[in-house]
Amino acid sequence: MTATLLEDAPAAAPAAGRATVVLRRFLRRRGALAGAVGLVLLFLLAFAGPYLTPWSYSHIDYLALRQAPDAHHWWGTNRIGQDVFAQTVRGLQKSLAIGLLVAVLSTGLASLVGACAGYFGGWTDRALMFFVDLLLIFPSFLIIAVVSARLRSSSWLGLVALFGLFAWMITARVVRSMTLSLKEREFVRAARFMGVGPFRIIWRHVLPNVASFLIIDATIQVGGAVMSETALSCFGFGVPQPDVSLGTLIASGTSAAVTYPWMFFFAAGLLVVFVLAVNLVGDGLRDALDPTSGGGAR
Repeated sequence: MTATLLEDAPAAAPAAGRATVVLRRFLRRRGALAGAVGLVLLFLLAFAGPYLTPWSYSHIDYLALRQAPDAHHWWGTNRIGQDVFAQTVRGLQKSLAIGLLVAVLSTGLASLVGACAGYFGGWTDRALMFFVDLLLIFPSFLIIAVVSARLRSSSWLGLVALFGLFAWMITARVVRSMTLSLKEREFVRAARFMGVGPFRIIWRHVLPNVASFLIIDATIQVGGAVMSETALSCFGFGVPQPDVSLGTLIASGTSAAVTYPWMFFFAAGLLVVFVLAVNLVGDGLRDALDPTSGGGAR
């Protein structure tokens, strides 16, 4: 009888994988979910928005200079007759691209340098950390401002490279500390004794165990890069003309924020929403990946 009941009982559900558990924790946080929805909407606006309007970001309507929002120009026009909606979605598109590329570049560089320094130790560790400490003492914002002024005639990718070059050092030191602990773990020692190469161990065993930190760091880097580009644009150094970003739009519209508010507040509002959404997603990822961080138990 007992055997029959055991046979008729439904099979136990397989244990949920780590990715599923993390996703469930993330979705339980309303703030993180709101941030994720906000980011999706911003990406849709940035990349689908140009197809919703007949105006190009570089097109000039000489019959509508500083015109308030109406049926023809949804968000009005600027001082030379360019459509503010077209310019803003183009600027949002450029700022998102800058943020994502800087995050990928800086986080990838930090993970490579930090993991190699922590795993190999010795002179490799000393040389890499000396280079990291050397970059930390440089006034990065001043250097970026000076160099970017000489790159204004080139592509905006040079600006991305500059931001990425000076945004990875602190993360690299944290990854190094985590690697120093991980390389003494049993599974790393076992791989080493089996003859697995050091770079394969770093790729297969070390980096996956610091991935949660790197994901959180990347979300922070996205918002930080966009804010840095905005600050740089306020001083006249940013995405070279005739292209635009949220930073250049905010810088050009600041003087007209009171008299012609649509030239300033649409770009500034999208910047605030973007940075807030990124921070909410970063907090949600932190709590989902590390429930002991303080917020994951809610």
